[in-house]
Amino acid sequence: MIAAGWLWAVFTVIASIGQTARNAMQRELTRIVGTVGATLVRFLFGLPFGILFLAGVAYWLGKPLPAPNPAFLAWDTLGAVTQISGTALMLLAMNERSFVVTTAYLKTEPVLVAMFGFVFLGDRLNAHTVLAIFVATIGVMMMSWAKGAASASIRPLLFGIGAAALFGISAVGFRGAILSLEAPSFVMAATFSLAIGLMIQTALLSVYLALFDRKSLFAIIREWRPSLFAGFMGAAGSQFWFLAFALTTAANVRTLALIEVLFAQIISRRLFDQKSTPREIIGIALVVAGIAFLLWTH
Repeated sequence: MIAAGWLWAVFTVIASIGQTARNAMQRELTRIVGTVGATLVRFLFGLPFGILFLAGVAYWLGKPLPAPNPAFLAWDTLGAVTQISGTALMLLAMNERSFVVTTAYLKTEPVLVAMFGFVFLGDRLNAHTVLAIFVATIGVMMMSWAKGAASASIRPLLFGIGAAALFGISAVGFRGAILSLEAPSFVMAATFSLAIGLMIQTALLSVYLALFDRKSLFAIIREWRPSLFAGFMGAAGSQFWFLAFALTTAANVRTLALIEVLFAQIISRRLFDQKSTPREIIGIALVVAGIAFLLWTH
């Protein structure tokens, strides 16, 4: 039996696995449906599963859905819009750098999340958490600046760091939405926030593509099989992200989520035939050390 205090960690690891799989699928779809199209895939094909999760939770709890208030809508919209932008920048970065190094760029996010959470939500960080974030982030930067990185174009670095900042704001936005509902069940609050967020994201991107890029919209429909899998993995991963956000600070969740770099490493070697340099391996070791310290002190 898993202690309640560790549930956020379990949810985060599961979410990281789902997100890594989804990112890999989106990377491949970008070549076919374009950056905006691949971004929509995550939300359009994830929405039915998000609604299904919400229906299942409502049935399981036997309670009505929460009533969205203005604060909830503001936080959830902020999370939804910044997640769209972050996903687009992430896919642009993946087009120019390896899958694992792009993932490393994104994992500068915990530092940004810690700052945003402190400023906007009043999340408190103890010295142990700050040290864990610092060690793991140093590891990420070592991976990012592996051999040859200095001579490479700065564009993927800017895309990756920009995506990390937007994902950081998104994490704080969604946690703010969950907390603003003040629902008696954290599972209902998390699942409801996810479903509404997916609705907002699907509506915005669908309208954009219908107006400016119908070719990509039709391409998404043609590629519905891989898109459906990417959508499911995205919705399932997001469900566990939101559950974790309901239980602890966004900084804790995003620091443990650095474990995603390890999953990305496996995918890069198996699917994309991208091998790591010794410096990247040292960076991975520091990431693992930071995560281990975070878990040991909680």
